[in-house]
Amino acid sequence: MNFLPLALYAAAFVVYAIHFAKRQPSVGRTATTLLLLGVLVHTFVIGMQTMEVRHVPFSNTSAAVSSFVWMLALSYLYIEVTTDERAMGVFIVPILVGLQIIPAINPGIDSRNPVLDSPWFWVHVTTLLFAYATFALAAMLGLIYMLQFKEIKKKHLGYFYTRLPSLHVLDAMNSRAVVVGWLFLTVGVVVGIVWTAQALALSPDNSNLQAMSLQDPKVFIAFLTWSVYSFAMVARKTLGWTGRRAAWLSALGFAIVLLNFLPVSYFVTTSHTFQ
Repeated sequence: MNFLPLALYAAAFVVYAIHFAKRQPSVGRTATTLLLLGVLVHTFVIGMQTMEVRHVPFSNTSAAVSSFVWMLALSYLYIEVTTDERAMGVFIVPILVGLQIIPAINPGIDSRNPVLDSPWFWVHVTTLLFAYATFALAAMLGLIYMLQFKEIKKKHLGYFYTRLPSLHVLDAMNSRAVVVGWLFLTVGVVVGIVWTAQALALSPDNSNLQAMSLQDPKVFIAFLTWSVYSFAMVARKTLGWTGRRAAWLSALGFAIVLLNFLPVSYFVTTSHTFQ
């Protein structure tokens, strides 16, 4: 079922690329329509998977990646609708395509571990995935900022300058995305601590729960991510780190997110494995 949203996201990317090159409003509307169809079909797929396993399918990495893609697509659609700016689609939609390949090829097996049967767990995962999706947007906004900045610095106001939002708008959007992502990340970490404490009380002999500490790679990298974005917000307010510095911090933070989300989840055995 994951192949259909993948196909729609890929088609949307092609049309977004054509729109970016030609700047035709009708092509832009077509791209948005395809992306919206992809999100709707993806919503249906996640809904069917939820009915099948009787809970939100977050407990295996492939399902979490699929949910992350869905949230990122929704977040970008919100930005597009509220700003009527489609130029960023050519940068963001490829992320949807690249990551959606993972659940399409390897859907994984959903866990029925009773330890995960808690509303705290689902809130923990949902808030973290939304935070990561928002950080992905911030990173892409930072990349777009750098492309625009380099073109202006060279005093060659050409291809990107005529197609991308202004530096001021991009920096403001990056700042809002970082703040929203940080808030959800903080909630996710706090809820994760609460869930772990409650789960330990119910299952004191569970070795995975006992191993939850900063020595666990996923826990450590989550804390590192929180620290990077906390510094980014403090630096913006107190040190005046806006523009390029803020863009680079967003990119660094999201690189850490991807490290935790893909290589660590798939290849490193951690206490977060409840299969």
